[in-house]
Amino acid sequence: MKVSSRTRRWMRLQNRVFLLLFIAVIVLLAWLSTRYSFQADWTADSRNTLSAASVELLRRLEGEVRITAYVTEDKLLRKRIAELVARYRRYYPALVLNFVNPDLEPQEVRERGITMNGELFIEYGGFSGKVRDLTERGLSNALQRVARGGERRIAFLGGHGERDFQGNATYDLRNWAAQLRNRGYALYGLNLLETPQVPPDTALLVIASPRSALLAGEVELLRRYVEAGGNLLWLHDPAGEEAGLFGLAPLARALGIRFQQGIVVDPNVSQVGELLFGSSDPRIALVARYDQHAVTAAFTLNTLFPIAGGIVADKESKWDSVPLLKTLSNTWLETDEVVGSVTFDEGKDISGPITLGMALTRPRGEDQGQAGAQRIIVVADGDFLSNAFLGASGNLQLSLNMLNWLSSDDELIAVPARTAPDTTLTLSSTAVAVIGFGFLAVLPLGLLGSGLFIWYRRRRR
Repeated sequence: MKVSSRTRRWMRLQNRVFLLLFIAVIVLLAWLSTRYSFQADWTADSRNTLSAASVELLRRLEGEVRITAYVTEDKLLRKRIAELVARYRRYYPALVLNFVNPDLEPQEVRERGITMNGELFIEYGGFSGKVRDLTERGLSNALQRVARGGERRIAFLGGHGERDFQGNATYDLRNWAAQLRNRGYALYGLNLLETPQVPPDTALLVIASPRSALLAGEVELLRRYVEAGGNLLWLHDPAGEEAGLFGLAPLARALGIRFQQGIVVDPNVSQVGELLFGSSDPRIALVARYDQHAVTAAFTLNTLFPIAGGIVADKESKWDSVPLLKTLSNTWLETDEVVGSVTFDEGKDISGPITLGMALTRPRGEDQGQAGAQRIIVVADGDFLSNAFLGASGNLQLSLNMLNWLSSDDELIAVPARTAPDTTLTLSSTAVAVIGFGFLAVLPLGLLGSGLFIWYRRRRR
């Protein structure tokens, strides 16, 4: 092709047009990047992407969500929190994250009850909640709590010698209460003589082993609470006044249950308890197997119940009852005093397995203004939640499962657990040997050989 001055001009013009078009495309792409975004998660199990349950939760929100992270000048922790919140902002831009150094704002920290570095405080729709579990599961469940009305309020009946949820004695419930507060529950004491009703915003009422009789009027208030659809956790110790249940017999009849006479004797604990549990007291009942129920689903831990009794459901009861906790088959209810060596007396004692705990449900009526089923758990023992025994085996986890079910927190969104199988490389010994031989011998020899070959070719020219 003959190159003339005209051809050169056309080529220069084409080059300039191409350059202008190329710059225009770059500018257009830069502008589009400010308007649109695209992200891809190539990690195994998509662990850097929100689950479908969390995305659906965000779609139901309306209005601004404010998250305040109380973090010291810890760059790694702040980065972790920012990355977690950024996943939510991709789907819900009206989510605002602010960092506050708790060392510089001690008054604000005290007012909001912040107790650990990295704790999040969420505000939405006039309600607030706290997050300590810095995972998608923890943040999504906290968002759902504030979206549906804030913290769950749990009332502890008082005034009759009940186990104190703020007490330090071995038989009190202070340790259990601390666990509940850490999980977002708001706890308060309730004396029916001071407050002649159970507040309507109460998610759960706890009757923790009274030791003196309730007044008839108080029992009537409790019965009305149950009739109105309230959820209840009733802990009853078999020792003491059995016939009258400390005045709570009308409540037991309303629930369609009956407490059996006697104390559970478990020879399994007396045989191996000193070695396994540090006690050989036969009055400590062991529960190792559980019936199918939401409370005990996938629950496989052993639980211990000191000085427990038995519960049976009336056949004519209007409640749907499920035995939650049963002793082993070789246990029994001892009707006499448990002193020294104890044996089963045929015709007098009640043979096992003994039901220690029972879950009761029934549909709420339309006049109660609440959806779903009413939930009640009755346990013929209060010591398993005490400061002395809460840490024994699976007692704590079982109690948390009970609270989740009773306060309907088992209906929180199910965020799947994310694993990271692609963070490690596992090689066989053969693969390691091949790679090592390749890097230590084959590659150096190959480089040396190629160098010698090039040198030889040049030498011959």
